[in-house]
Amino acid sequence: MNYLPLDQYKYAWVFRRQDMAVTPDDLAQIKPLTASRSAEVWRGQISPVCLYPSHFGSGDWAGQEKTWKAKEQWQGAWDSDSPELPELLSGHIKWEPNVTVYFCYKHDHVIETTWGVFRRNWKCFLFFDDGPLLVGRKRKEVAQFFEDGTLQVGIRA
Repeated sequence: MNYLPLDQYKYAWVFRRQDMAVTPDDLAQIKPLTASRSAEVWRGQISPVCLYPSHFGSGDWAGQEKTWKAKEQWQGAWDSDSPELPELLSGHIKWEPNVTVYFCYKHDHVIETTWGVFRRNWKCFLFFDDGPLLVGRKRKEVAQFFEDGTLQVGIRA
């Protein structure tokens, strides 16, 4: 089993908030991974060694300065009434809506969805903002979000 049913996901409340209004169709495509599947995705997409975003080293693509191309605030866009992505993110990632993405909080906490679902509901994913990474399957563009309200985008090697 690779996925947890959303009812068993301890953070499902972020996707069920009345003020965020995630549609039933989108909810069905938000797939929390089991801890073991999360660890596989993390090792393959993020780091074979590091377990948390705050521990990236120079051997991890996310810990290398050359990965990151630009940085801006995301908090203002999150606080606004507009559902639009932060400008830097929407300008950097031009994927098709059906591209599989992983929103990676830490080694045992990853959510799989599509770029279209993430784009429409990105604010829900950021209730936990201590360094999660957004990566697309077989894509080089990446983004990382921080508690101080900043976002960085880049290209992974």
